Amino acid sequence: MEENKTTSAQRKARSRWKKNNKEQNRLSSYRSTARTFVRHYADDEDIQELLEIYNTENLIKKQGKNKKN
Repeated sequence: MEENKTTSAQRKARSRWKKNNKEQNRLSSYRSTARTFVRHYADDEDIQELLEIYNTENLIKKQGKNKKN
């Protein structure tokens, strides 16, 4: 039988947290995946595309905030 390094109570608590915090858990996973891609796999063209997407999205968000004011 395989021994776990974490206690049964800790595994249950983690499971409950995941169930109750699905959106936060999803965002954490996306963030981790993006960082791994950028650090280990992306080339200059990929980084350029990501920066363009980031800048475009932020411009849209800033314009939306200015319209509300």
